Amino acid sequence: MAELEFDRYVDQGMELNKPSQKKPSFLICKDLRSYLIRYRREVKLPIEYIDLQRFTYTSPLKDKQGKYTSWEHLTFDMRDWEYLRDGLVRIYAILKTEGDMSFINHLDVDRIDFCFFGNSQPYRIRIRNKFNDNYDYFYIKKADANRVYGLELEHLLSPNRIKYLTFNNTLVEEHIPGVPGDIFIKDLLDMPRTNKIRLAKEFVKFNERCFVQLLGDMRSYNFVVNIIPDIEDVQYRIRAIDFDQQSYEGRKSLYLPQFFKENKEMVEMVMTYLNKESITQYQTEERTIMTFRVASARYRILDLTDIMSHDNISTSEKTEQLKSELIEYFKNDKYYRNAKNMGQLVKAHLKHTLQKNLILVPKRS
Repeated sequence: MAELEFDRYVDQGMELNKPSQKKPSFLICKDLRSYLIRYRREVKLPIEYIDLQRFTYTSPLKDKQGKYTSWEHLTFDMRDWEYLRDGLVRIYAILKTEGDMSFINHLDVDRIDFCFFGNSQPYRIRIRNKFNDNYDYFYIKKADANRVYGLELEHLLSPNRIKYLTFNNTLVEEHIPGVPGDIFIKDLLDMPRTNKIRLAKEFVKFNERCFVQLLGDMRSYNFVVNIIPDIEDVQYRIRAIDFDQQSYEGRKSLYLPQFFKENKEMVEMVMTYLNKESITQYQTEERTIMTFRVASARYRILDLTDIMSHDNISTSEKTEQLKSELIEYFKNDKYYRNAKNMGQLVKAHLKHTLQKNLILVPKRS
């Protein structure tokens, strides 16, 4: 099994590693819809994505430093606002408490924002507690099959659990807290208290998870960094927040965060603080724990990958490109040669990258 080498690839092709400017949206197929119903992801919602498109005007939204963001604050007609406010509070209750409405009277919709940037064109809903002014967020987006597969694989294979719901062509996601990667790199990476050795270890593990799952486009603004106090220092957890590019692109390097120029400082940190043996150790650790997650959710993962294997979530050209690049990288076509679409390629890639530990996983009867 070839291991990923940071020092060998860091300066190769960073400028070329740009995902497709506009990924087409792939509808949720019948089998995937049945899967979502079976695992209680598909829920009847009082508000759908299309309902939020009836805003009257927008105004640019600034951050706490007074700088313009990629978000726009939306204003609605009062009659539409009352309808939306009630429905959005109920969606929040469904997302957080599986529909317990006993507390919704002290919740309110503080703000609705819209982001024109990105494929999913999300609405961000800010929910406020009237008693203490504490607030939380969730997102309403266009449902896209790649994104749903990415959310589900992240939920099953990563150390993170994801709350999301679907209804027809609407996708609802919880807010994933953390410091956005680009802001962390700019403001916190070089702070004296940042433990760069532990952060480097986590970036290697994150890089490995993305590659095994074939989750693409993890540039710094598409992940967040969690800082977790520990006994004598801190630990770090890097979490993906954008799943639009789940197993869509054809270039292998787009599934490796180490290749994006936006992440260059993180890669240089890995090269500075970790030797090759340590990198290999952390890659192996991550693959091992992912295999144990496969063991604990093997039937659900098999259900999901079987559905992916018959779904259309990319183009034949991109599938063939990724297939050939994986075969060339691993110098082995045994697992990939029979893959006819991107879903089959994902299934083969999971089996190949986790093969050393798959003997621990009982076969499905």
